[in-house]
Amino acid sequence: MKTKTEIFADLYTRYPALLPCREQIDAVYALLLACAENNGMIMVCGNGGSAADAEHIVGELMKGFLLARPLTRYQKESFYDIDGGREIAERLQRGIRAVSLVSQTGLISAYANDIDAALVYAQQVFTYAANDNDVVIALTTSGNSENVVNAVKAAVASGIRSVAITGQTGGKIKELADVTVKLPTLETFEVQEYTLPVYHALCAALEADMFGIE
Repeated sequence: MKTKTEIFADLYTRYPALLPCREQIDAVYALLLACAENNGMIMVCGNGGSAADAEHIVGELMKGFLLARPLTRYQKESFYDIDGGREIAERLQRGIRAVSLVSQTGLISAYANDIDAALVYAQQVFTYAANDNDVVIALTTSGNSENVVNAVKAAVASGIRSVAITGQTGGKIKELADVTVKLPTLETFEVQEYTLPVYHALCAALEADMFGIE
């Protein structure tokens, strides 16, 4: 089992082009860890390939990624008086609270049709925001995707934190997000190729810190 330090060291060994982003990635990690430790919600959004990445991130957070994450003894015992509860308790895993804002098909289509497609993520952020430690992860290769930028604006208005993972210039979103990771390329597919190892490292490090030591 790797430690957080080993996970990030491995990231920069495999992707040395990301070394200039190290300070920003560390800052993103600090926000996500504070969110997870304080039962906040991580909300993730993006478009196209970045929408797929949003789903991927939530999948790594909500269940075991590199570790099994069994329930604690106390958590297991809460199932014992329920029919079949022991079997359920043995198969459930501890998760990090996260939601993909791209997944709410009914809501997104209704809001886009009835009100404004540019605000489909902002509406969710505004409604979900409940904990000062909540964090929005905004994925936009250009930094200018209107619906993603508006999600960060909703985060600012709601008093929660936000991070952006984007291309080299940062676009409009860099002026709004608490932390912006500006990946070292402008080409859309290359930004996406760097985005994946960054969020894998973030998710693995969170898991190591939250569940690695019993």
